[in-house]
Formats: sequence, C-alpha cells, structure tokens
Amino acid sequence: MTQLPHKNGRFSTTISIVTDEVGRSLPCYVEHQFDVRGQNYAVLLPVNTPVDIVAWYGEDEDEEEAVLVSEEELDEIFDTAKAVLAEHDLLLQRTALTLTLVGELPELDELEDELDEEGDDDPDAEELMWLANFYHKEQEYSIYVPLDPMLVLVRLDESSQPQLLTQEEFAKIEPILPSLESRIAERLFEGLD
Repeated sequence: MTQLPHKNGRFSTTISIVTDEVGRSLPCYVEHQFDVRGQNYAVLLPVNTPVDIVAWYGEDEDEEEAVLVSEEELDEIFDTAKAVLAEHDLLLQRTALTLTLVGELPELDELEDELDEEGDDDPDAEELMWLANFYHKEQEYSIYVPLDPMLVLVRLDESSQPQLLTQEEFAKIEPILPSLESRIAERLFEGLD
C-alpha cells in the first residue's frame, strides 16, 4: 500500500472513498477504526480541504446574517465560486458531504492579519477562515474554510467499504463520540507542535 502525505506531515497508509446517494465521492484518510457490538466503524478525514459557502442577508451591514447555501442555490452559484477560487490557484470540487478545495491555502496568520486590518468583528472568525467574497445576481456570498477538522463517521461493510450512517445508526454510537473525538484530535495535532 502506498503511503500518501497527510496535511500535518505524518503519513497515512489508507485512503477510503465515501460515496453519497447521488454518486459524488470524497477521498478520505482513515484516522481511526473501532468496533461497537460486532459492527466495524471508521472515522475518516477528507484528503482535500472542506469549504463552506454562505449567503449574506439583511439590509444593515451590522445586522447581516450568514446562511449556508442550499444544494439548489449551490447549483446556481457553483461556477462563479469556482472561477473566483481559480483566481487564487484553488480548485473547487463538488464532492460528497461537502465542497472541497485542491491547492495551497494562504497561511492562517496572513488571513488573520488581513481581518485585523479590516476591523472584522465577526464572531465566527475564530471558527472559519475567510477565503473570498463574490456576488451572483446581486446576492453577496463568502467562502470559508472551517478551522476544525471535518470528521466523517462511517460503517464498514463486509468488504471494508465505507457506508454513510443512517440517523438510527448514528444515534446508537453517539454516546461514545466525545471520547473518540478527543483521541483523534490529539493524534491530528500532535505533529503540529
């Protein structure tokens, strides 16, 4: 099995592909596998960088509300968002579960300096890294990278292929998730110190 470089400099030997109900795929690193009552599960981390696109609503700039775009709205704005990010040498992909980016992201410190200069008091600034703004049909949109890692919980079938969980399956293993998340977070960030 080929070792592929991981974002934090470590190496991961296992890549798994998650596929959604419409056939879009999301390549992920396998971060952790575990067993609950005889069923195998895995926690995955996307290979490429997840992104969110929000629309800004409201008349007054101080009271604007950011709303995550719907699938239908994304159909309309995807090409515009892709073009805006291409100007920054980033490739926007429509993958399973999330949008992802391929390319070299600006350093977080550089972006924080830009936000400080602009005087942005956005309460989400600590959770999201701003990449770009754009307009489509006079509606303003912003593209952000969530700073917390996106973990994908899957059930492994008999051939070790990942299957997205149903709501019922998720409810059964939800009580053990906090301990799993803390162990995985420690492993993800241990190489960054």
